[in-house]
Amino acid sequence: MIAFALASASPSRLRILDQAGVDPLVRHPRVDEDALLAGLPEGTPHVRVVEELARAKAADVLEREGASLADEARAAGADTLALVGCDSMLLVDGQLEGKPHTYERAMERWTRLRGRHGVLLTGHALAVADVSGGGAPAVVHRGADTSDTTVHFGAPSDADLDVYLRTGEPLECAGAFTIESLGGWFIDRIDGDPSSVIGLSLPLLRRLLSDAGLHAHDVWRRELLG
Repeated sequence: MIAFALASASPSRLRILDQAGVDPLVRHPRVDEDALLAGLPEGTPHVRVVEELARAKAADVLEREGASLADEARAAGADTLALVGCDSMLLVDGQLEGKPHTYERAMERWTRLRGRHGVLLTGHALAVADVSGGGAPAVVHRGADTSDTTVHFGAPSDADLDVYLRTGEPLECAGAFTIESLGGWFIDRIDGDPSSVIGLSLPLLRRLLSDAGLHAHDVWRRELLG
């Protein structure tokens, strides 16, 4: 049996997994994203940037929480733990943009993005570990990849933007937008994987699991398996 863990504090990523039949063990990574970005070599490819952030989150959780995750996995009858870390950034005009954090930054971004498009890059890092022997997990496989989806932004009025941003909903979201809730009013369309825009690409996760010799249904809730 396989236990699945999510290295993320994102409620949206947790919701994607829940709706896809997965009850993950959840741990919140503690990664200084600004320091990590500053330490990357100049000219690092954009897809590599988000993958490095995803790898760092998965590695941090394994280092700090690996023993407790292994204990929970074994208590549930699992001998294998699969853990995924994710990070998303919006690519616009050749620049990567992360979470705005403040109303002012979010408004500046939306003022530039109205009526335009950007590419949402979501890096995924998967670690698969053997937890059958007791103690901390023994990693037997690592993989990483990036999903990209083009987002076409609408042209909301200043009044709509002001109210939307004051809700605080998009301030901790890559690119200062969401598609699954209030932000859906202001996104005209997307070209690509919708789950990736929300924060975790199910098709990409399926491929990463397959590369590790696992099936998607291996991480589904038991009651779904009959």
